[in-house]
Amino acid sequence: MKDNKKVVYWLFTGCFLIFIMVIVGGITRLTNSGLSISDYRLITGTIPPLNQQEWEEAFELYKQYPEYQKLHYHFTLEDFKGIYFWEWIHRVIGRFIGLVFIIPFLYFLFTKQLSRSTLKKCIVLLAMGAFQGFMGWYMVKSGLVDMPSVSHYRLAAHLMTAFITFAYAFWVAMDLLYPKKKAIHKGFRNLVGWGMVLLLIQIVWGAFVAGLDAGWIHNFWPAMAGGEWIHETVFIEKDPVWRNFIEGKSGVQFVHRYLAYAVVAIILYIWYRSRKMALTSPQKSGINWLVGLVFVQFILGVLTLIYAVPLWLGVAHQVGAFFLLTAMTFTLHRFSR
Repeated sequence: MKDNKKVVYWLFTGCFLIFIMVIVGGITRLTNSGLSISDYRLITGTIPPLNQQEWEEAFELYKQYPEYQKLHYHFTLEDFKGIYFWEWIHRVIGRFIGLVFIIPFLYFLFTKQLSRSTLKKCIVLLAMGAFQGFMGWYMVKSGLVDMPSVSHYRLAAHLMTAFITFAYAFWVAMDLLYPKKKAIHKGFRNLVGWGMVLLLIQIVWGAFVAGLDAGWIHNFWPAMAGGEWIHETVFIEKDPVWRNFIEGKSGVQFVHRYLAYAVVAIILYIWYRSRKMALTSPQKSGINWLVGLVFVQFILGVLTLIYAVPLWLGVAHQVGAFFLLTAMTFTLHRFSR
């Protein structure tokens, strides 16, 4: 029988590893470790420096780039080892995920355990994984030129490819677990779809906030300036005005704040619309998880802002986004054709 439980377990294993990858990536970002390894070596880069001479060579290479020269010029070798660890483990996990996806895929392919439909989906999934790896390299490259930080656009693209790759792998696994789908009102299905779109946009702006370090300003809630509206001269940083909402710290945080209200509102509306519908148990569970997780994520976002992004809260907020995306993907799948 094709598409057996082994295939489902393989896909869920990949989903779990992507989840771990996102957590480590968040720690890497919050500890400013992402530019500690400036050269990209697909095979030999898996092995970290093993002796004093190799560590000194890696540190000397790091000194040639803007992050050390403009930001970490006070670092000792021991300081460098601390940030090197997180970027190294992030890259190793990325390589491991590649092997976890490719080797079982080849096994299932040659043993003919994949149906034609699943085979096509898995090829797309492998392509998405390869693109995710490319985006990681492309992101790091942007921080090695003249600024001691990566492009927030490339950071957002790198994060989004991870989230979308996870969601797609989860969707394919759901296709195998639930081959039959209950017909549902098209308008409601579209509503859940718009909820997914809005959530993905919110995650993009969350990446913008992270990439611009915009979480370290306006650490008040619900207003942006200690009970008062933020002063125009602080809010308007760039010209034309629209650039503030994609490149300005205040503007990006403003969008992320108010998109959070929109995400909560649309999920509550989904719950409200579903109350009088005849739903299956998985459909009810998906909606209930959505409502619970969106409130947890909202609270985590507020706390992360108020306390100026401590490491554990920043990671927890990113994990919350991951779980919320999982619930949204599951719910959308259960209402799809």
